Amino acid sequence: MTAVHVPGTPIIEDGRLVSTSPATGAEAGRFPVASVADVEATVARARAAAPWWAGLGFTGRRERLLRWRALLAKRIEELAELVHVEGGKPIADAIVEIVTAIEHVDWAARNARRVLGPRRVRSRLVLAEFSAHLEYQPHGVVGVIGPWNYPVFTPIGSVAYALAAGNSVVLKPSEYTPAVGQWLVDTFAEVVDEQPVLSAVHGLGDVGAALCRSGVDKVAFTGSTATGRKVMAACAESLTPVLIEAGGKDAMIVDADADLDAAADAAVWGALTNAGQTCIGIERVYAVEPVFDAFVDKVVQRAGRLTVGADGADIGPITMPSQLDVIRRHIDDALARGGRAVLGGAEAVQPPYVRPTVLVDVPEDSAAVREETFGPTLTINRVRDADEAVTLANALSYGLGGSVFGRRRAVAVARRLRSGMASVNSALTFAGMSTLPFGGVGDSGFGRIHGEDGLREFARAKAITRRRARSLLPAMTFDRTDADVARLVKVVRMMYGR
Repeated sequence: MTAVHVPGTPIIEDGRLVSTSPATGAEAGRFPVASVADVEATVARARAAAPWWAGLGFTGRRERLLRWRALLAKRIEELAELVHVEGGKPIADAIVEIVTAIEHVDWAARNARRVLGPRRVRSRLVLAEFSAHLEYQPHGVVGVIGPWNYPVFTPIGSVAYALAAGNSVVLKPSEYTPAVGQWLVDTFAEVVDEQPVLSAVHGLGDVGAALCRSGVDKVAFTGSTATGRKVMAACAESLTPVLIEAGGKDAMIVDADADLDAAADAAVWGALTNAGQTCIGIERVYAVEPVFDAFVDKVVQRAGRLTVGADGADIGPITMPSQLDVIRRHIDDALARGGRAVLGGAEAVQPPYVRPTVLVDVPEDSAAVREETFGPTLTINRVRDADEAVTLANALSYGLGGSVFGRRRAVAVARRLRSGMASVNSALTFAGMSTLPFGGVGDSGFGRIHGEDGLREFARAKAITRRRARSLLPAMTFDRTDADVARLVKVVRMMYGR
């Protein structure tokens, strides 16, 4: 019996990866599946291109990256349409994603010299005869394994920063969005056609594993926590450094003095944008008792107005068909264990779509609270106060982002969240702030993209000392005398012994 192809599920035909729309089944593109030898050859070409790219210096790379930024801005509608067709994301959401990515390309290009360029560092008195210098040198070739949910913004968060730091890059896009990944590579080649500085390899998970083992100098991965562990294991074989941006189960805390309209608006956006397929999406809300009922009413009112569909809707299809079973299981488990659906519910899953679902009074040990759902669902539970909310928010192994709404204590509460990022009186905004690092803790991964930390992530610190005078306290020489050692002890006691 011939298997039925589910729209959106990648298939391989005649050695080519075929990408289709999860909403309509329309073909978005087909790309050669890379073998292990193909991956190694692509990395070899990138390695040959790396010295040329690094040799352009910060000025040359900045000029070319800004030309790419301009091209992305001029062709934003074209790229947004491709994101929409291939992944099902509404056009408006795709444009927001691309705008944010463009901002990161611009910031990385403009700030790489300031952050990574050679500088003189202060010496210390015990080594006053030496000057200290620091610079950041590119790793060489960086492998980037990208996700499907934000196929422009997330890869560019690594690609642009790695390129600005002087590396060449090999991108392995998600098998669900290869056309978008190839579009990024092709447009970069339009402005940098001299060498294959940015290239792509396509395929399933085995191609990502081959990239990890290909001899690249660093791997930047974004995806599930489970796959992140596999990437780490593969990279560990050769001690290849790795950056992991994994899953999340981000919480929002709504305190008693919060602006409830603003909080509800942010909760709906944070939970339901991109059909909830957002690693930093708000999946849990803890609202304090005095405002709980009013907050829930406002969330339901806003979420209930959203439309679901293929074109012109607020919420598109679930990009990865297998995720529908996870979403359904979480909703069913929450309801079976005493939770209530105040919007949506058991009938919300209507493949390839899921209608907005808001669940309240869901047990804290349920799958809907503890596991990443990655769908347009939201749990809202009541708490005594912000302290209890922090305890519950921090109870999971994830630690990516979070949000706090309130006035008097909001910033202090945000600092207590066990997360790499937090927004106060907003949601998800740290992702678009190119000056800030992006990343998590615990099962959400480690390492940072974006901002100054993101640039340094794709470079290695090189320390240089230079003698500028004779040593008054010779220590690092076999010509030292007992008197020299005695003077050294005396000076150290004078400096540090009090």
